[in-house]
Amino acid sequence: MTARHSPKARPAKPTAAAWRHANVGRLLNNAVRRFESRVLELMAASGHGATRIAHVSLTRNLDVDGTRLTELARRASMSKQAMGELVDQCAELGLVAREVDPQDGRARIVRFTPAGMKWLQAFGDAVDVAEAEMRKELGKAAMEAIVEGLSAYGARFDTLGPSDSQVT
Repeated sequence: MTARHSPKARPAKPTAAAWRHANVGRLLNNAVRRFESRVLELMAASGHGATRIAHVSLTRNLDVDGTRLTELARRASMSKQAMGELVDQCAELGLVAREVDPQDGRARIVRFTPAGMKWLQAFGDAVDVAEAEMRKELGKAAMEAIVEGLSAYGARFDTLGPSDSQVT
């Protein structure tokens, strides 16, 4: 086979799937992965290296005053079984505990433990640092546009109440 007919010698044609690399969903996902990786790096540096990004699916959706497992699963778009596993893992880390729901003795509420509240504060601090780094890299105007646009675009999907909205 001559070089002229070799697949390596042919000029690259844009593929019908090129949109897969440049669509806004992929770009957002890449940005979230970068941001969350930095937050976890900061958490590890502050002594909280045992938690993983999967645990954030629980803690991000857990109200400060506690939340039922079924609600946590709904908020995270997970099965109750998968969320139950995350609760078990976070309970083993000492971040959360299951307690009897005072309004329904058959149900359980997941609550942050005192150690979990310290973890939550460290998580908030790490988010603040990661956001400041992002702001420095992108510039104030771009960061404000991103925050404003994403706030408007995703507002109806926010699962936390107003009192919990300060923490990611």
